Amino acid sequence: MGWIEYWDDKPTIYVNRRHREAHYRGVANGLIAHVGDGHPVVLDYGCGEALFAGDVARHCSRLYLCDAAPSVRNELQRRFAATENIVVIAPDELAGLPADTLDLIVVNSVVQYLSPADLDRSLDEWRRLLAPAGRLLVADVIPPTVGPLTDALALLDFGRHEGFLIAAGAGLIRTFFSGYRKVRAALGLQQYDASTFLDRLISHGLSAQRHHPNLGHNQARMAFIATRADGEA
Repeated sequence: MGWIEYWDDKPTIYVNRRHREAHYRGVANGLIAHVGDGHPVVLDYGCGEALFAGDVARHCSRLYLCDAAPSVRNELQRRFAATENIVVIAPDELAGLPADTLDLIVVNSVVQYLSPADLDRSLDEWRRLLAPAGRLLVADVIPPTVGPLTDALALLDFGRHEGFLIAAGAGLIRTFFSGYRKVRAALGLQQYDASTFLDRLISHGLSAQRHHPNLGHNQARMAFIATRADGEA
């Protein structure tokens, strides 16, 4: 089983509904802050359930929701069928989008699941799609110094702030015996230190810098903002 098959099987990494909603609400608020004014064209790559994408879409002229898991896409299409400026697509459909047309590409909590070769291919595609003044936000990148203990402490702190601390503790115990832990042990997660990841972005024709805060609750993980190095079509 690969990561796509794992997510397509509809697993849950959330300890309860409050955790799930708090996570997606936080991500949506972060996206809205990056979208800003002007109703840009936005791609949320590896969007997951995107529970509050409707709120994000109100700030966009078009919002592409892209996920590799067919079951996730099916649910997104059902939920947002009536939202005219939301388009649900698979990663291989990005090749059909015109070059130089996306004002913002958001890649949140995805890089850890991509092989280095897949990341390189994706960076080339995202670079192709970026408008001359467009921005690429890559978030939730895991540095080598961050492991399961750091993630667990971040979850407990998130639970304390959002009112699901007890459930977070119980959820960590369940996770220890879960399929996620077994798949993670088998497949591993890609980790990058900041300088290595910046060099990778630069090698694909991007100007990049570290960005604070990270998108999401775990501030031990990293975010980066990149733009086209040429700055012109």
